[in-house]
Amino acid sequence: MSEMTASTPSYLWSLQDVLGQGATACVYKGRNKRSGELVAVKVFNLASYNRTHEVQMREFDMLRKLNHKNIVELFDVEELPSKQKVLVMEFCSGGSLLNLLEQPENAFGLAETEFLTVLQCVVQGMNHLRENGVVHRDIKPGNIMRQMGEDGRSIYKLTDFGAARELEDDEKFMSIYGTEEYLHPDMYERVMLRKPQQKSYGVSVDLWSVGVTFYHTATGSLPFMPFRGPRKDKQTMYKITTEKPAGAICGLQRVANGPIEWSTYLPDSCQLSQGLQMHLVPVLAGILEADQERCWGFEQFFTATTDILQRQPVHLFALQQAMAHSIYIHHYSTVSVFFEEVAMQTGIDVQHQQLLYLGHELPLEGSMKVVNLPHTTASRPLILLSHRPETNNSLPVREPETPIMPAKFDVFADYNFTKIVVGVVHQYQRIVQLLHLHRELLLEGYYSYMMILHRACGEAMDSIARISIRLKACLSLQHRIFTLRGRHASENQGAADKNDRLQQVTEHLPGYTAAIQEFQNRLDHLQIEQAKLAEILPSDKSCQKMQMLLQKIVAIHQLYHKDRLLGKLSYNDEQIHKFEKIHLSSHIKRVKSLIRENCMQKYKDLLDTTRTWSRILLEMQNHMQDFNSFSTGLLADLEMSEQHQNKALDRILVTLQPSGAGQQHGEIELRDKELMLSRMYHLKEEMEILGQELQCSNSIIESLEAVHSAVAVRPSMARPATL
Repeated sequence: MSEMTASTPSYLWSLQDVLGQGATACVYKGRNKRSGELVAVKVFNLASYNRTHEVQMREFDMLRKLNHKNIVELFDVEELPSKQKVLVMEFCSGGSLLNLLEQPENAFGLAETEFLTVLQCVVQGMNHLRENGVVHRDIKPGNIMRQMGEDGRSIYKLTDFGAARELEDDEKFMSIYGTEEYLHPDMYERVMLRKPQQKSYGVSVDLWSVGVTFYHTATGSLPFMPFRGPRKDKQTMYKITTEKPAGAICGLQRVANGPIEWSTYLPDSCQLSQGLQMHLVPVLAGILEADQERCWGFEQFFTATTDILQRQPVHLFALQQAMAHSIYIHHYSTVSVFFEEVAMQTGIDVQHQQLLYLGHELPLEGSMKVVNLPHTTASRPLILLSHRPETNNSLPVREPETPIMPAKFDVFADYNFTKIVVGVVHQYQRIVQLLHLHRELLLEGYYSYMMILHRACGEAMDSIARISIRLKACLSLQHRIFTLRGRHASENQGAADKNDRLQQVTEHLPGYTAAIQEFQNRLDHLQIEQAKLAEILPSDKSCQKMQMLLQKIVAIHQLYHKDRLLGKLSYNDEQIHKFEKIHLSSHIKRVKSLIRENCMQKYKDLLDTTRTWSRILLEMQNHMQDFNSFSTGLLADLEMSEQHQNKALDRILVTLQPSGAGQQHGEIELRDKELMLSRMYHLKEEMEILGQELQCSNSIIESLEAVHSAVAVRPSMARPATL
């Protein structure tokens, strides 16, 4: 074995390829001597051999016992020439979850899809441990490895079973293992504060560590943070974890010796949707419970997390609120349940909800299953219209805080500052992309809203035409009845009153027509406004500008990383370092200016415009609904009136037939001809009405075809380059 390499009979590795290092062992990237396959080799140090033989062998035995896709696989146990045992394990190309969280783009936690992958893998791995009666006792992001699957998706695996032991649900243990930030408060008190105690610990201590790990993964930060940090202020750390109110999932001390700020929510900077958070937060509150008696058990934990993982997100954009939502719901739930979930998250009552998809109304029956809903994404959501006034005063995100730049030259402080800044600018970039997407969804959504009302106006005009046709028929029939009665009977006052009412409806129809035409004109004006804004959107290069600023700041961070490794700089290198600090200050100002004066201002301007659109369109929609109710009822009344008039006309004509035996043959023949002509005239009128209604129907079909053609040829608006 040389100074740079080491080997066993079947494996070799470079001592420089360190994957991880702990108190008792170091893990290297190695290779199988025969196949060249990459492996992870865990080599134990001398300190590990001071442990009892039983403890030394425990990790070997545990890994031999466990066999699961979310547990790192043990390949071999081999020996060095010095007789030291080494574990040869599955190599995970993605490093650890901790490595991933330390990347600047994840400074505020993982994206939702990746977080769900972590959740699923850890839950399944933990479930396998419990099925085998194993407690890990050192769950943390550094002990969760990331393997990249053939499809490019992450697979997370639990590793490092040096502290693990077999323990059933009702058993206890006294020994202490773990990493202090993730350690259960009872164990923390004994090992970190050196307080003697005789407490025993159960399997629930793993759940506390899992809770801290999930919070860290979701937010990029630890849930319990003293002002000076968890390792520099252990007393406050213990105080935060043990005095945490029920339901709180984090505690933060912002100033030295200051009060603790508790929260029952994840921070605004978290990338998880509110829909996922509302299911996740109760789980965190249940397992981040210091009292072992009140802490959730594994059965409750597995039930709750499995329920989350079995839900599917339906992406929704509440148009008038200008808010995006993810409705996490079971695929087998009914649409009625879905509507209730939408109401709970948006505050829009079920009876006021209307859904659109790809510009068209989405007809849904309450008994339908959620699995039959169309596929949605964040950029192609269902659009939710509300039939009542809504407010859209808030921005979808908050601007992150930027730390104060160190005033003095200090390679270490400057490096740490740029590391934080790179993470913050990544968050700025996500905000710019989100604002761009929301602007696009607002413009597309209101375009669809306007087109729906345009179609409604066209249908209303056709209804007026139908009403006009029916009115003419009724008036004609009424006139004939009145004439016949005037010739052969006393005047019927009721018929005259009905005739007057029909005349009044006829006189009011032009007013309805003018109102609908005014609506159409206003819609045309709004669509011109919408089209102008839609044309501008693709030319907005805010996303690209933010990307360029991010690249410049990352380049400075990389330079400062080199300077930190050097420690002491030459005069010229120091001058370059200081010049780059000036450039960094300028870049940060440009980042803030871009988002405040450009992106956010444009978004606020669009919100103001859509607020006006929303008020006008909702007013139109309410008037159109009233008119539809009126026109439907009026058409029904006219048809019924026409039926009654036909019956009345038949009765009159029957009474006009001769009944006396002494009447002359010529008079009988004349009456019969009059009756026949009257019925033929009535048949002719019916045929004319039918023809006119068919013509109206054709015009409706043609107008709808024209609308669909307009939608089909409408160019799609550009989306941000990176989403």
